[in-house]
Amino acid sequence: MKKTIFILASLFMTVATMTSCKTEAEKVDDSAEQVVDAQQDLDEAEADYEAQYNQFKLDSEEKITANEKLIADLKVYSKDKKNEAKVEYDNMINDLEAKNEAMKVKVRDYKNESSDKWESFKREFNHDMDELGASIKDIGKNNVK
Repeated sequence: MKKTIFILASLFMTVATMTSCKTEAEKVDDSAEQVVDAQQDLDEAEADYEAQYNQFKLDSEEKITANEKLIADLKVYSKDKKNEAKVEYDNMINDLEAKNEAMKVKVRDYKNESSDKWESFKREFNHDMDELGASIKDIGKNNVK
């Protein structure tokens, strides 16, 4: 048993010594390859992020456009309201319109700092868009009654 452990330890030390005995030129070549690989990985990650961002931006713009159409429909409906109700209704519509415009600016002006911040931004933006959509639908439901 002791002999087996000694042989394995000797073998391990021999292999470790042989693999660490590279010439300076080999070390430089290995480092250069690692730099090239890292640059390729970075380029792929940047291209992937760019594609994700562009798709997210298109999807968000579609949602914003849909919200704009719903808000325009609500404005048409507000013309039939009486004065006091119309003022309150128009204020709610203007508030929704301002929030929708703010969402448009938010997605347009986003600058990526890190992947964690990108994921956080997407999650927060989608949550805000869902709330805005629900608010638009809720104001429409109140008017049907």
